[in-house]
Amino acid sequence: MNKKRILYFALMFLPLLLTVIVLPFLPEKIPAHYNFAGEIDRWGSKFETLIFPAVTVAMGFFMLWMAKISAKQEEGGKNNEKIVFYTGMGISLWFTAMHVISIYKAFSAAGSMSYAHEADINQLICVLLGISMVIMGNFMPKLRNNSIIGLRTSWSTKNDITWKKCQLFGGISFMICGAFMIILGIFMEGYAAMCAVLGLLVLDTIICIIYSYKIAKKY
Repeated sequence: MNKKRILYFALMFLPLLLTVIVLPFLPEKIPAHYNFAGEIDRWGSKFETLIFPAVTVAMGFFMLWMAKISAKQEEGGKNNEKIVFYTGMGISLWFTAMHVISIYKAFSAAGSMSYAHEADINQLICVLLGISMVIMGNFMPKLRNNSIIGLRTSWSTKNDITWKKCQLFGGISFMICGAFMIILGIFMEGYAAMCAVLGLLVLDTIICIIYSYKIAKKY
């Protein structure tokens, strides 16, 4: 096993390791869910903290499987496989950051069993999503035509020209959208931040689809 795969599995199992370490010190009841206003609306058992690490591990294996599929679809190289592989590492880091925050919130909320306890997790999600969009946008122009990742529509996959142009446009669009998401996550709070970011994501998706249609018509 090479160093990259060792790092991949280390990141994939990191949330589980952290949870096993802190589980004995967690209170019996912890925040289990937050509403769109960033307030705790359900308390649950501390063992529910194991759910998120389990999802992280499952997603890690799923991305490895996707990497193998993308390798089979690419002739004369492993460019797409590498990108999917690094995307899997990024997802693990994203999940780890979210999990660390949730554990922190569990400890901070333990002293006050109040459903009105404010914990604006939405801002964090918006910022992390924005960072993820910027990173994905940087990788997109490097993708070769495949059936798994990238700006994929029936028009973008028409030929190599449409594919390359769509991935370049999609990459720039993703990075711009991600930057705005980070700004919204910093300056807006709760439900408003989440709605604004989701609206921005939908708008960016529509723009990318329209662009792929026009490029396919041209080429």
